[in-house]
Amino acid sequence: MNKNGDTALKSHRPGKVRIIGGKWRSRKLPVPETAMLRPTPDRVRETLFNWLQPVISGASCLDLYAGTGSLGLEAVSRGASSVVLVENDPALVNQLAENIKTLDTTEACLERSEALSWLKHNTRQFDVVFLDPPFGQGLIEKSCDLLREMNCLKPRALIYIEAEQGLQLPSYLTIKKQGKAGQVKYMLAGV
Repeated sequence: MNKNGDTALKSHRPGKVRIIGGKWRSRKLPVPETAMLRPTPDRVRETLFNWLQPVISGASCLDLYAGTGSLGLEAVSRGASSVVLVENDPALVNQLAENIKTLDTTEACLERSEALSWLKHNTRQFDVVFLDPPFGQGLIEKSCDLLREMNCLKPRALIYIEAEQGLQLPSYLTIKKQGKAGQVKYMLAGV
């Protein structure tokens, strides 16, 4: 809780996110002040990318609820061949576009769209999917179902999920690794 009695998950306004590894290590990227934004903390990202280290080089990635883009851009920084960042919030889309331009990368593709609608029209397949949607809206299960139904996952694909405590995963997913940070549960799952 902060001094106003609000939890950090309610209204986190970081100002900047830091790429923690790879070719853009220590680069700080601006983030707009947007209510309900929950950038994945550095230590959680470090853990995640330690888990992904054997598979991230050359991987095609999807950052479905991109927000700050910290997960997808971290993946490219660490050797992923591509990332599609899907985001609908205009302020976040504009900042993501600026950050991609600043990093001068062609490996990141920004799609302004509502995530579930985008999945329904997607024809690409991915090795790694980052799934960190707004909490309490049932978006994890809906997103996982569409990823599966629309054949968006390559064989042996991994899905990183960040969610509120108590989330039940669809039965077709197997948890490979998991952790907890405050009220947030994070896990790496396979299909």
